[in-house]
Amino acid sequence: MPQGKHPIIFINNTKENLPYTPPQSGGEKSPSPQRDRRAHGYKILQSLENSWKQFQGIQSQRSAVSATTRDGIYLEFRSSAGFELVTKSLENIQKGIRLLNIKSIPENDKVITIATVYIPAGKETYFISKVQAYLNEETKEGTPKNARLINSIEDVTLAIFESFWQDKPHLIPKDHPEWCEVWLRAEDKNRDLTNFSQICQQLEIETQYDYLFFPERTVTLVKANRDRLTELLLASDQIAEYRKARDTVRFFMECSNTEQTEWVEDLLRRMDVREGIDTSVCILDTGINNGHQLISPVLSDDDMHSYSEDWGVHDHDGHGTNMSGVAIFGSLSEALQSNDRIEIKHIIESGKILPPKGENAPRLYGYITQQVVSKAEIQAPDRKRIICMAVTTHEFEQGKPSSWSGAIDALSSGAADDVKRLIILAAGNVLKDWHNYTESNEVSSVHSPSQSWNAISVGAYTDLTQITDPSLSEYSALAPQGGLSPYSSTSLTWKATKWPIKPDVLFEGGNVAIHENNDTTECDDLSVLTTHFRPGSSQFDSFRMTSAATAKAAWMAAQIQAQYPNAWPETIRGLLIHSANWTQTMRAQFLPENANKANYRNLIRACGYGVPRLENATYCTNNHLVLIAQETLQPFDKYGSSYKTKDMHFHELPWPKEVLLALENTPVKLKVTLSYFIEPGPGEVGWKDKYRYRSHGLKFDVNLPSESKHDFIKRINKAAREEKEEIDSNNDSQRWVIGSQNRHLGSVHADFIEGTAAEIASCNFIGIYPVIGWWKQRQHLMKWDKKTRYSLIVSLETPIEEVDLYSSVAISLQIPIEVSN
Repeated sequence: MPQGKHPIIFINNTKENLPYTPPQSGGEKSPSPQRDRRAHGYKILQSLENSWKQFQGIQSQRSAVSATTRDGIYLEFRSSAGFELVTKSLENIQKGIRLLNIKSIPENDKVITIATVYIPAGKETYFISKVQAYLNEETKEGTPKNARLINSIEDVTLAIFESFWQDKPHLIPKDHPEWCEVWLRAEDKNRDLTNFSQICQQLEIETQYDYLFFPERTVTLVKANRDRLTELLLASDQIAEYRKARDTVRFFMECSNTEQTEWVEDLLRRMDVREGIDTSVCILDTGINNGHQLISPVLSDDDMHSYSEDWGVHDHDGHGTNMSGVAIFGSLSEALQSNDRIEIKHIIESGKILPPKGENAPRLYGYITQQVVSKAEIQAPDRKRIICMAVTTHEFEQGKPSSWSGAIDALSSGAADDVKRLIILAAGNVLKDWHNYTESNEVSSVHSPSQSWNAISVGAYTDLTQITDPSLSEYSALAPQGGLSPYSSTSLTWKATKWPIKPDVLFEGGNVAIHENNDTTECDDLSVLTTHFRPGSSQFDSFRMTSAATAKAAWMAAQIQAQYPNAWPETIRGLLIHSANWTQTMRAQFLPENANKANYRNLIRACGYGVPRLENATYCTNNHLVLIAQETLQPFDKYGSSYKTKDMHFHELPWPKEVLLALENTPVKLKVTLSYFIEPGPGEVGWKDKYRYRSHGLKFDVNLPSESKHDFIKRINKAAREEKEEIDSNNDSQRWVIGSQNRHLGSVHADFIEGTAAEIASCNFIGIYPVIGWWKQRQHLMKWDKKTRYSLIVSLETPIEEVDLYSSVAISLQIPIEVSN
């Protein structure tokens, strides 16, 4: 008998709000080099004085030939190789001393940290006085004053052009002017932008007047060579970073007309477009041709937008229409071959972000993305909108935020308007060396803007392995069924302890054909079917890569949103990840026998959390219980003159405890996913200290099988303990498959326990607690009392179909049990 399907259970009133203090405060301090106090102090003092004299000489010479001369000084502080620089102490906001950027460079298998600091006119003696105190004064403990800071500094020099360049060195413009991003420290945006524009006019530097605004940073573009960028540094007090402006990767697909127009007409007769649809997929691409018969029922002329009116709204390339066929139907080939009625639960919107000829004028792609989304929202402000984009660039330093990914994070978090948005991005493609599969995937980094913390980044896997084309009779499928697609990029080269896990999930993206001589080729048999942008000549096209996978992810997100209209964007994102599993092929490709946490880290950086299943994301079954809590928490607050963590949430979930105890040794899987959006604070300084990029963090923990509510809360919350009470804070990470060190990256965290029913029977206490971010650290921005939303998704699953985990919970919550087969 088929398993009955039940709605996912959204739970209310399960949380208890508790004051929260982290069990460990401050963390371990990084070691400092051993120094001879007198010799080292005088060395740093001399370096500061020499830098100031050098700066005065440069400004004196410049004042004679130019009216654009800045008042403050830029200094570069450098650590010893292998030791950390105490960067927090290099900034004093009240005095106008600002930490601009931080970067690390390798030296003989060790790392040197370099920080660039701005010191305004009149504050030149700030660091000199700190060194003098280091030389002549002592703390109550008998150590030199400012010892941690001064001992961490190896040298101080006047900042040069390279101090500000935060991109790859080979991208520095030479003699020919190129478009570059300028990241400005911006405290008074109107005044600062006016001053900067005036300086650019005086120096005859071409600018673009499109801006991205972030906390403490404004990003704009200038066209200049290295010499002119150096002139700009000498003239402006506002420069924080330089980076190369990015071009986009365009996707071109060859036409393949393998189907007949009659198929379209048959599908049209079976298409039911739900009335009163308020869910949409907004595709940001090359435009969409809604003259196609399969697209016109779900894309009206009013919902077609373009960044520039001069471009028109038509699809000039085909890629946007390709995306549409998958985003509308999920699998167009299945819809065509079915005899069933096809219910369409969402509509399509088009946002054209690429020009019909050539490339965009060098603009900030984050700005373009924001502008086109705004047009769609103005046209239909009340829709529940899934934003879908498969346009990427691969030119960025792996894992670090760019202006584009920062704009995506700001847009999704609602930083400007408090409107949360679900954004789905392509992870980017591997376009060469397919014959070196999977090594070519492992060394090919996920593209920008898919390093975004808040967006769902989509990679590709494939189930397509059959080749029927006679011309390819000597070829076979490269990737095995269920394996990572040869097209899919990964984050295996990113620093494992800093960057979010990307891609998040995988969908079908096609396969590659390979000859025994290692020649490789794309082919229609190993691609998915979609709509062609010129239906007058062809109704269908073949489609592949992470673009196809991203369109399928947007389709699935729309199904979830239509099923649960009150689900938050954070919840839709969480359900996509929570419902995902790795195929056996993926496990074989990336997990050795007796896999450890490091092996699982490699697996999720290659394959994300696996392939989502729509059934698991939209229904419970008797043996698969899903609970969701959507809640709001205030992470931080002000207590007198200090800023501390404020609240945690304790959830006691409704639980089929008696059923689980009766099952004894039956295998059960407990899975937890925590999804929330951070507000970004981009800038290179944020990647030395990650708390400067994320506004806040959240973590979860679950009680141990023998742990009472009281003991569990005390373990994770110091505020619940008696004065001086010591508790073992070990969270028993070994029982989790992914582990706390791996799962707590980014802003969506998922992990699972595979145990016996008896072991999991009492594990229904879950704590959600805050961890540090710039809302707390950057008090002058006045966001320390902001609240954050989160979605908590918990599931219990057993492979034994006869087991009923659902009914006892539904009855306890007075939920009617409706069975639909």
